[in-house]
Amino acid sequence: MNRALPRLLQLASPALPVGAYTYSQGLEWAVEAGLVRDQATAGSWIGGVLEEGIGRFEAPLTACLQRAWSAADIAEVERLNAEYLASRESSELRAESVQMGYSLRRLLHDLDERSLPPAFAAMPEPAFPAAWALTAAVWNIPPADSLTAYLWSWCENQVLAALKTVPLGQAAGQRLLLALGDRLPALVQQALVLPEAQWSNFAPGFALASSGHEMQYSRLFRS
Repeated sequence: MNRALPRLLQLASPALPVGAYTYSQGLEWAVEAGLVRDQATAGSWIGGVLEEGIGRFEAPLTACLQRAWSAADIAEVERLNAEYLASRESSELRAESVQMGYSLRRLLHDLDERSLPPAFAAMPEPAFPAAWALTAAVWNIPPADSLTAYLWSWCENQVLAALKTVPLGQAAGQRLLLALGDRLPALVQQALVLPEAQWSNFAPGFALASSGHEMQYSRLFRS
């Protein structure tokens, strides 16, 4: 066993201090609107966003970012980072990714400053996928494993948000994670080879939920 596996577990851990637990990405609004009200509707909502948005845009983009960091192609990193930020459907989603990217960059600086390229420190707004991809590249985590962990971490945070807002029981949350986890291998394989011309984050319900959350009167989460 090499160090890639424990590094991967560290990167995907809920204990990673990037603030992911403070965001619901519009799920809280979907609960408020009655669209998500039990285990079945939570699974439908989270699974739909995973398949149609995260899996077909954020995942392949993150894979390309890791390859660009590994090749020291800074121009490509900057292009993909800008494309990701421009794709955010609401100000909350954009602020979320910038905050988490900033937090992960600061953590990496504290843990392994010597391994970080100067271009990373110079980026004015590294989005979370760019920071995650660099971490995976620096820690020599294979792209398929890195992407699986990225998607798993997203699913776990969404399920934790559902547990708090629907609310759901712990067993229901674990059933959701089992079902979502079964989808990840196919999504990862797709993301690793999907041409950029076929990327798509067309998920209007997700965009409307995020926009609605910005005006929600009472809320627990920041997005």
